[in-house]
Amino acid sequence: MPDQPNILLIQVDQLAASFLPAYGNAVAKTPHLDSLAEQSVVFESAYTNFSLCAPSRFSMLAGRLASEIGAFDNGAEFASSTPTFAHYLRAAGYHTSLIGKMHFVGPDQLHGFDERLTTDIYPSSFGWTGDWTQVREEHSNDERSFELAGPYLRTVQMDYDDEVAHRTRRKLYDLARRDALDGGQPWLVTASFTHPHDPYQCRPEHWNRYSAEDIDLPVVERIPDAQADPYSLRLRAQYGLSDFEPTEEQIRRARHGYYGSISYIDDLVGQLLATLTETGFVDNTVVVFTTDHGDMMGERGLWYKKSFFEGASRIPLLVSWPKRFLPKRVSDNVSLVDLLPTFCELGGNHGLAESADRLDGRSLATLLDNGIDERLDDVVYGENLAEGATAPILMVKRGALKLITSGCDPEQLFDLETDPHELFNRAAEARYQSAASELRALTTDRWDIEALNREVHASQRRRQFLRSVAAMSGTADWSHVPPDQASQHVLRDDETYNDWAYGSSLRKETPS
Repeated sequence: MPDQPNILLIQVDQLAASFLPAYGNAVAKTPHLDSLAEQSVVFESAYTNFSLCAPSRFSMLAGRLASEIGAFDNGAEFASSTPTFAHYLRAAGYHTSLIGKMHFVGPDQLHGFDERLTTDIYPSSFGWTGDWTQVREEHSNDERSFELAGPYLRTVQMDYDDEVAHRTRRKLYDLARRDALDGGQPWLVTASFTHPHDPYQCRPEHWNRYSAEDIDLPVVERIPDAQADPYSLRLRAQYGLSDFEPTEEQIRRARHGYYGSISYIDDLVGQLLATLTETGFVDNTVVVFTTDHGDMMGERGLWYKKSFFEGASRIPLLVSWPKRFLPKRVSDNVSLVDLLPTFCELGGNHGLAESADRLDGRSLATLLDNGIDERLDDVVYGENLAEGATAPILMVKRGALKLITSGCDPEQLFDLETDPHELFNRAAEARYQSAASELRALTTDRWDIEALNREVHASQRRRQFLRSVAAMSGTADWSHVPPDQASQHVLRDDETYNDWAYGSSLRKETPS
């Protein structure tokens, strides 16, 4: 199809929108992301559909809510029978590459991508299956997040993300070589990093970009237990924060490490964007920058994710295409499930996606082009079905109003226009009852909470059993083993030296 753009999707991990200058942060030093934002459509009210790594990513790839595809927690299998945007774009003629983290669970480690150029950073087994009966989950965070925050020469996450950046740049060069020979086909490259996910550690040069006095503290202090909602108390217990409260110095150091990690990510993004420019792809490539979820970073005394408060659920979403989209800011509520239909429409395969599966997302193309929202509803949906929830916790946001409904906790209603820090639960206030009733109707139309509760319990029991059997007898290793890219660039017996040495050179410009 003519005029199909290339797509470079850059996804990071656990980045709250409020920690980027593009969203008003005055501390973070992110010159490359600042420049990208100036050239992008910036979505000011973008949300994750599930504030946890694997379910968020599976939902994004499928364009469907996690409950619809059984993605209940970080140990839930992503079924091969679920179409993803990689499948649809391949059907539209795209070459598709995945580089970095996607946390696929199960034997299928491609899910529609033509190739995957790194292994994953997390397990592919049922080892992280959620358990609603546990107060403290085995793999949960703990006080080391604060005690060990600071500058480090090297971490395993740095090793991983450096490799993701290297392999992504090499892939872009390879695509440019291919295009120089035959004009090529449109491509999707997904580069997925694990920073700034905790631990809150960064290289000294990124730590030193900030002085200690520059690091801001949470706007909302720890909510006293007597005033906190029940789920927040369960989250604290799960993270070992019920009886441990980090000091102000520890909070500042953790946030310092988080800012340093964001600057590190900014450097890596800068490398990818520079490569995109020098290969000549920049004008006809849609660049999407986003994350899977945010991080509370001490707001309300909460950290990490698995919450519907803004810090954990509101995410950055920047979309640039110099050939077509004018830079602007969009205030409409959007979410990650909207990416699949958006990619399909831009890639010329929108009808096939709609016919192959029922989608929960809606294309953002009209918002990107002219700012006119033809979706009509301005509604986003969120789910929390993972460990600690103990029952389905569900979110509906329309306009500035956010309703959180739980199978076990009191209802919460926040008005972000008058209460951006979500300090006042309006669920019982008379002036909000009409709007609350409409949001409740959207909730009941979308979910059968009792049926979903039974489904999650049954899924946990099955996977816990399979995990226990695997622990006794061992099981097949589902981890992805990536191809050795370096082996594709060396001389073998079936080529002559000159054909090999000169045939794959990527010329910067025509020599005079």
